[in-house]
Amino acid sequence: MGTPALEVKELKTHFFTKRGVVKAVDGVSFSIEEGETLGIVGESGCGKSITCLSILRLVPKPAGRIVSGEIIMGGENLLSKTEKEMRRVRGKQISMILQEPMTSLNPVFTIGNQVAEPIKLHQNLDRKSVWEKVKEMLSLVKIPSPEVRMREYPHQMSGGMRQRIVGAMTLSCQPQLLIADEPTTALDVTIQAQFLKLLKEIQRDSKLSMIVVTHDFGIVARVCDRVVVMYAGKVVENAPIRDLFNNPKHPYTIALMESLPKMGKKLDRLYSIEGQPPDLREPPPGCLFAPRCPQAKEICRTELPVETVIGDGHTMRCWLT
Repeated sequence: MGTPALEVKELKTHFFTKRGVVKAVDGVSFSIEEGETLGIVGESGCGKSITCLSILRLVPKPAGRIVSGEIIMGGENLLSKTEKEMRRVRGKQISMILQEPMTSLNPVFTIGNQVAEPIKLHQNLDRKSVWEKVKEMLSLVKIPSPEVRMREYPHQMSGGMRQRIVGAMTLSCQPQLLIADEPTTALDVTIQAQFLKLLKEIQRDSKLSMIVVTHDFGIVARVCDRVVVMYAGKVVENAPIRDLFNNPKHPYTIALMESLPKMGKKLDRLYSIEGQPPDLREPPPGCLFAPRCPQAKEICRTELPVETVIGDGHTMRCWLT
């Protein structure tokens, strides 16, 4: 196996507030290979989006701060780069589809102007070549009549088309890594499937690496090669997609899967995980999931579990091994 396209090592991102320090991301580590799709799953507030924003060094300031860790891409630590150097990385090497793509487009600028912006910023092209590139990108994401659409405004597009236009913007400079933070949240099921299929087709042709953040295990099963499960700012399980679905190990992973409706199985009530995630300003001692875990032992409540290797590429943090 070659050098990973991206490697995150012991990343810690904290928010310093008047009521205390919130450890939103606390020692997260994972890697992604060229052409691989990594899924990040977990409940709201577990640190998925902040992990992705940390990779791009876009953590909200002044409260948010990357405290320690390394983010290695192309042999360089992104955390050691200046802000000017990071502006060259964003959009060109790493692009991101934000959590609300429906509102990512500026209503007062044409589609063409918005898709052209990263091209003008990162590629030394003349005006004619820029607009040819815009047309090419709209065609790539299957926007019909791109020469007409590029002169129109976001309000003239359907939700699915706006999603594709955001995709055209993020892919316009041929990035090595695409981060998609819940990219299908505002779309209906049919448009979701079309957009995910389009992303996989583009990935297959360009060897693009992707990180997909989602709550939906259906999306994970459809597009991901490997999955990272996060809880309370930590990675609790990391596994290839088949291992995760066939042999989930961490009680939290199992609970997430149990909460999904199953075809052909009639239930009076859908399973839910009891309790609430911990207050990250004052996390409990031991395993952070222990207060909600039906299998918790005494050691779980007093000592933080270490990472355990379950199988080839399959790790978890739990005392119940």
